[in-house]
Amino acid sequence: MMKRYGTGWFLAGGALARTGDETAGPALLLAGFALTGSPATASLLLAALAVPAVLGGPLLGVLLDRAPRPGRLLAACLLLYALGLALAAAGAGRVPTVVTLACVAAAGLFAPALAGGWSAQLPYVTDPGGLPAATARDAATFHLASLAGPALTGALAAWTFPSAPAALAVTLLLLAVPVAWWLPAPGGRAGADAGAGAGRRAPDGRSGAAGLRAGLRLTSRDPRLRGATATSVLSCAAQGMLAACAAPLGERVLGGAARGVALLAAVALAALAANAVLARCPLPVAPGALLRWTALVQGAALLLAATCRPGPVAAAALLAGVGEGPQLSALFAVRHRVAPARLRAQLFTVGASLKTTAFAAGAALAGQLAGAALPAGLSAAAVLHLLAAAVPGDRVGRPRPGVRRAADSPGRGRGR
Repeated sequence: MMKRYGTGWFLAGGALARTGDETAGPALLLAGFALTGSPATASLLLAALAVPAVLGGPLLGVLLDRAPRPGRLLAACLLLYALGLALAAAGAGRVPTVVTLACVAAAGLFAPALAGGWSAQLPYVTDPGGLPAATARDAATFHLASLAGPALTGALAAWTFPSAPAALAVTLLLLAVPVAWWLPAPGGRAGADAGAGAGRRAPDGRSGAAGLRAGLRLTSRDPRLRGATATSVLSCAAQGMLAACAAPLGERVLGGAARGVALLAAVALAALAANAVLARCPLPVAPGALLRWTALVQGAALLLAATCRPGPVAAAALLAGVGEGPQLSALFAVRHRVAPARLRAQLFTVGASLKTTAFAAGAALAGQLAGAALPAGLSAAAVLHLLAAAVPGDRVGRPRPGVRRAADSPGRGRGR
């Protein structure tokens, strides 16, 4: 048993789970192609992992918000995700394709727990004064995973056997299980310190369906959550378009498709560095405003990339990461400060589902545009970022005169 569950354990578990998730997609793609010899089957496996998140996110959010020990439910989600991946990898090319797709789709239902569901538990493991810095570090684990996952997949596939990356993904997910299991319950020490707004969760006697409707209503009616959700979804669609354009951009501009994929690693590295700086030196900007400013930065980066010249393209990758990292931190900060504790997990998982869908849709659209005219695909992605920057939304983080939130009070321990 972990004697003291601090932010370090939380971040380590999140990094393990999310790296496993980022390894799973490329691993299925490579294993499916190697074992079946069909690119169509490989792409179907990847799609089957992403699409079910649309259903899994809202349902998992409601269950996590109502669970007395959300960590136990997160641990179960990790186990089921790992089981689905293991069965799919073991069966690819050996059992009917429909069975493999069913295993992957079942695993994909639990993916939002690794993203939004895990992040929603952060106020229960950190003191309120340390929450802004911990939020930036939590967001950084996503970029670390997006950097490490594909790199590990490529290295293992090149030096071992096709199913090795899938085995690694399963191992990483299983390593995160005990960290999730011992997550503190709402109302524990950290939660009690944070107060009713940030950490203590009031009992909710409504049915699951009523709780789901309450979360969706809050997202649509609260201008801060509505604006943050719309901005992040539009930006995520644009990020999907950039991902789809990476290989043709590398082939036409940098001398090889693999170099284009390396651009995505550069974006993740810049995002990771930007969040590391943000965790140590928070910007004096409200999270809602930071969301829109970072969308503007990413839009400028893609306009730079649309020139299709080597120097500007390399600079655009770094600039896109500088915008992408703090944008995710700002999104989490909005949710932590605005969402009531009884609906927090639902808001995080619904947001993760919407972003996953937007990313997939953006990638599909850019694939068509990039085939005809690469600058058109990059310019369209830039336009989406600029639209995201134009989304109205109240600034979050500045209390009304005379009102002092727990999250804005001086810290007493971790993170200060």
